[in-house]
Amino acid sequence: MNRILIPVALATFVGGLTVLAFSQRPWAPRQDVEQPIPFSHRIHAGVNKIPCQYCHEYARRSQTSGVPPVQRCVGCHGDALVGGLQPVTRPWTDHAQPPFEIRWNRVYTLPDFVKFTHQPHIWAGVACQECHGPVETMDRVEPVHEINMGFCLSCHEKRGATQDCFVCHH
Repeated sequence: MNRILIPVALATFVGGLTVLAFSQRPWAPRQDVEQPIPFSHRIHAGVNKIPCQYCHEYARRSQTSGVPPVQRCVGCHGDALVGGLQPVTRPWTDHAQPPFEIRWNRVYTLPDFVKFTHQPHIWAGVACQECHGPVETMDRVEPVHEINMGFCLSCHEKRGATQDCFVCHH
């Protein structure tokens, strides 16, 4: 019995490692994300010290942090932005793009089975930089950490937060 069981178990283990090594992980951090227009978090969040939640207003009350509408940019940049805003000529995958809105490309993506919400993290006083890195120093936002279960659990453990599976997986 062991003569058959051990090779089968070993083959299953090696097969699993092979699948893991070569599988696509769309939620893995990507360094190659380009945005439709150059936007510097270093200038906005760093030099001008604009708080993250001024632009990402949905972070404190919704599942995603959201991106600001162009109208938010116009609020600071005024008519110079309206007159100088060039249409984006890059093709979109979503053909129902609202007029005068920018379709930003996601930098961080989580698997569908993870239900992450920024709201409780903001209420708990977790700084955006703890997960997203020092965005106030970045001209182009790039992932600093791989946001995965180990990353989240180590933070929850360090802060004494819940580690109940159903909090994030429901």
